Amino acid sequence: MKSKKKTADTVATPGERPSAQQFTFGYLVHDVSRIRRTVMDQMMRPYDITRSQWSVLTTLSRGGNDGMMQVDLARLMEVGKVTVGGLVDRLEESGHVERRADATDRRAKRVFITEKGFSLIGLMVEVASQMNQRILSGSTAEEIAICEKVLARVKKNLKEVLVEQGGGVADDAEGRLDDATAK
Repeated sequence: MKSKKKTADTVATPGERPSAQQFTFGYLVHDVSRIRRTVMDQMMRPYDITRSQWSVLTTLSRGGNDGMMQVDLARLMEVGKVTVGGLVDRLEESGHVERRADATDRRAKRVFITEKGFSLIGLMVEVASQMNQRILSGSTAEEIAICEKVLARVKKNLKEVLVEQGGGVADDAEGRLDDATAK
């Protein structure tokens, strides 16, 4: 007896209709991320910085302060060069970053964090730390470590799927999707 292969066109009877309930993990990851971003946006609004601008500053800060080419910044942030250019423009106008000529190629510009930018990063770290304490209250250090380990593994596995499907490049040692400079 051959079983029929179900396709998107196959009509399920009421007793065999599928349910997405088994996808709780994906739902929770998405929902927690979305709500956390909303809360962080609200907490940073008084300091006149957007999440996207924050991402630029944190990405730059993870690379030290040797400056970074916008193309490398875009690759690390996994966004387009034009998007990064606009964000850097706004951060430069507000005095948080500055563009300087590259030491080896004067035609190229590198983006550097200013003292004002480092002050803002310090504030962002403080606000995020307070928020993390609040949202992780009731969780043990062991639970948090396990959660981080599982999420890091899931991220690595997802990036491997992207590479297999031709949508990404090989990970570096810390699981980043880029093959350029460190975060």
